[in-house]
Amino acid sequence: SFTATLAENAAVDALVDWMEEGPITLELSDYAGFEKVGALGTSLPTSNSQTTTQAGDIVLYQGNQIVLFYGSNAWSYTPLGQVTDLTGWQEALGHGDVTVTLSLTAPH
Repeated sequence: SFTATLAENAAVDALVDWMEEGPITLELSDYAGFEKVGALGTSLPTSNSQTTTQAGDIVLYQGNQIVLFYGSNAWSYTPLGQVTDLTGWQEALGHGDVTVTLSLTAPH
């Protein structure tokens, strides 16, 4: 399990509303050796800006795909959050396709 600090924007608000209904499980595929990407099955509001990502960044791509970074890329994304402790992050994402579950926890 990993914890992320969420960004403040309309996409995160919509994602949180969705997660309040229960955990969201997604299938993500490896792309280019620096990210895992997968379809959300729905569209969220975008507020894209050109950014250079780093390991642990969680972003929205094209309004309907979530991307988890274990490397870096420069592109136009809507930020969703940042994993707070990357210990074991790249190992957990592994090689090839992964299944991830997004869920809410109460702040400590």
